[in-house]
Amino acid sequence: MDHITFLVAVVIVTALAFDFTNGFHDTANAMATSIATGALKPRTAVLISGVLNVVGAFLSTEVAKTISGGIVDDTLVTPGMIFAGLVGAILWNLLTWLVGLPSSSSHALFGGLIGAVWVGAGSSGVHFDKVVEKVLIPAVASPLVAGVAALIATYFAYKLTARARKESVTKGFRLGQIASASLVSLAHGTNDAQKTMGVITLTLISAGALGHDDGPPVWVVAAAGLAIGLGTYLGGWRIIRTMGKGLTEIQSPQGFAAETASTTVILTSAHLGFALSTTQVASGSILGAGLGRRLAEVRWGVAGRMVVAWLITLPAAALVGGLSASAVKHGGDFGTVVVALVGAAVAAGIVLVSRRNPVGAHNVNDAHEVTVRSTAPTSVGTAA
Repeated sequence: MDHITFLVAVVIVTALAFDFTNGFHDTANAMATSIATGALKPRTAVLISGVLNVVGAFLSTEVAKTISGGIVDDTLVTPGMIFAGLVGAILWNLLTWLVGLPSSSSHALFGGLIGAVWVGAGSSGVHFDKVVEKVLIPAVASPLVAGVAALIATYFAYKLTARARKESVTKGFRLGQIASASLVSLAHGTNDAQKTMGVITLTLISAGALGHDDGPPVWVVAAAGLAIGLGTYLGGWRIIRTMGKGLTEIQSPQGFAAETASTTVILTSAHLGFALSTTQVASGSILGAGLGRRLAEVRWGVAGRMVVAWLITLPAAALVGGLSASAVKHGGDFGTVVVALVGAAVAAGIVLVSRRNPVGAHNVNDAHEVTVRSTAPTSVGTAA
């Protein structure tokens, strides 16, 4: 029992570490457009987003229930499998953050869990019908719906303000962006923090600490909300740069339209228990807003790289989760320690490489691409 208790504690800490990476990886979903248009200063934006992510975590638990008792068979899952899946998700989040690609933290988590449970318990441990219904279909539909909504909203925003003074229009929509970006942050906390709640709840169920139909305890909700809020406050500046400047040149009416469309889709899906990717929704909204403004430049090369990242996220995380689960399954305690040490070493290496080209609040709007230099710059900045 002591061993199980220690392993469960390790899994919970690892789940909160994933939640933290989810926060800074997805800050861009809510705040990239507001930072790009100047509606909010970078540090103010991430502070607002972090606080509202915590608040949003307390609004619903439907997505958490989808994960804890939906996509995998909780009667076959062990804490070791969950730990292995989380390792795959964390490493994929860090790798895509390094290159500034807004991939899906949600799909990284699902992929890691699916790969780990498949290896650890066999294919019967994964509810593939639920994966299709609750993950894959929303993954295809949500960015399309958000993109079309943002396109239409952008078109009418410019149509209705065509005769107004440009300065007044910009000022008005910037004020609107403060509200719409805040709502996206609230929605993000409602959707994404629940995924970690679901993982921790699944761990407690697998260890016998909770019943199979139980939802997340209050302390789990609070811990997940605080972890994602702290990660959000640190700011995933590399991905904010890509989403704010990489897809299209965003003006304030487009930013308002994109954020409003994202909020609507995310909150609706959270209410229905669909564990969608807020990254894909936000990216689809930004692309739709770009297409909705006449003569706006849409950088399809960047969009194409993002789509490729979306396609490979789930299988890539599943591969790492599966390999980690194999080591845990056959190596026992020793295998678990090896996986933990290798994962920590790779994570540390990624962070060190990121310092060669730091991106922070001071330069997030300077350019639209993130590159990793082979030599360190002479000045030292904040990498996040």
